[in-house]
Amino acid sequence: MKKLLHLVLLMISSACFAQQGGKDLEFLNPPTVGKPFGYSHAVVVDLGKYKMVIMSGQVGLDQDGKLAGNGDLSSQTEQVFTNIKNIVEAAGGTMNDLVELNYYLMDASQVKLVRSIRDKFVNTKQPPASTLVQVSKLFRDDILIEIKAVAMIGKK
Repeated sequence: MKKLLHLVLLMISSACFAQQGGKDLEFLNPPTVGKPFGYSHAVVVDLGKYKMVIMSGQVGLDQDGKLAGNGDLSSQTEQVFTNIKNIVEAAGGTMNDLVELNYYLMDASQVKLVRSIRDKFVNTKQPPASTLVQVSKLFRDDILIEIKAVAMIGKK
């Protein structure tokens, strides 16, 4: 527990320092993910031995901004994880570096479907910490799921 507290404090203090210094902070918008409007897809924080990648919530829009499967949770979830994978790889990591996933889902009873798709992308023996929240609406009526992710990429 003490190590976890130290890691959290290190991440917070590093993020604050990076905000002030600027050199330890990178805003990331890879071309393999749709162009964001008014936000960045990810912020990469240099923590010394690790880079922390804090991702904005990802939805089922492809790199051209087109919805993957209107009314199709499976297609949208697949696209969400593809977007997360593209962001993590653009930051120099792999999906094994994911440490947290926060799900915002219109219908929480569909968690088994979402998990079955997630399992194609993540290390199922050591899956990321996760939270699932059922919501009544996302930013567009045709969006069924949004997932926010955090990765910790070890420096080589």
